[in-house]
Amino acid sequence: MFNRLYQVLKKKILLVVALSFLFSCNEEVKIDFLEENIEASKDAEISINYPKADGSKVVSELINNTIKNYIVSQTNLSEDSLTNLSINDAVERFNTEYKNFKNDFPDSSQKWEAFIDGEVTYRSPEVISIAINSYLDTGGAHGNTNIKFFNFNPQSGELYSKTELINNTVGLSNVIENKLKEEVKSNSDEPIEDFFFGKDFQLPESIGYSDEGLIILYNPYEIASYSQGIIEFTIPFNEVNSLLNIN
Repeated sequence: MFNRLYQVLKKKILLVVALSFLFSCNEEVKIDFLEENIEASKDAEISINYPKADGSKVVSELINNTIKNYIVSQTNLSEDSLTNLSINDAVERFNTEYKNFKNDFPDSSQKWEAFIDGEVTYRSPEVISIAINSYLDTGGAHGNTNIKFFNFNPQSGELYSKTELINNTVGLSNVIENKLKEEVKSNSDEPIEDFFFGKDFQLPESIGYSDEGLIILYNPYEIASYSQGIIEFTIPFNEVNSLLNIN
C-alpha cells in the first residue's frame, strides 16, 4: 500500500517539476531600454544617441554588444576591426583622426561630423526592431548617411537572419517590387529599371518593423544614385503576414 502511494506521489512530483520547467522556458524575458547619449564638439562634432537594453543579463548583453560594435564600426575610418573598443574609445579615436587631418591640412576649414541616432521602432514577444541612423562627414563632397535595422529575438538577444524572418522570399519580393514601383513613379522620373544598375530586383539589405507594418528602406547607393536619397516606405502587416515567420 505504502509503495503504491509512494509511486503515485513520485509521478505527481515529476509532473509538477516538468510543468514548472515548461512554464519557465516559455516565460517572457523582460527587456527595457534606456537612452544613452554622448556629445563632443571640442574637436570634431559628435552626437551619438542609442537605446541600451536593460534586463536579463545574457539577453541585454548580446543586444548591447551588437549595437555597440555597429556604432564603433560606423565611426571607424581605418581597415582595422575595432570590436573590442567601447563607444567612448571610438569617439576619442575619431577625434584623434580629425586632429591628425587638421595637422596635415591646417588650411582646411572642414570640421568632421559624426551623428548617430538609434531608436526602438517595434516591440513584440517575438521581435525587437531597432533602427540606427548614421551620418558621417569627413571632408568629402558630401556626408554619408546610412540606416540599418537590427531585428532581435527578445528571448535570446540574438539577431534574426532574413531566412528566419521571411518564409516566402519570392512572394515578399513581388510585393515589395510592386510597392517600390508605385513609390518611384510618384517621386521620381527615373525608370525603376535604372535603380538596380541593370540588375534584377533586389530586397533591401535590412528590413525593419514598426507599429504600422514592415519598413522597407534602401540606402543611397544601395539602389539608384546618391541624388535619389533614401527610399523608404511601409507595407501594412495585413498585406505581408502570410509571407513572414515573425511579426
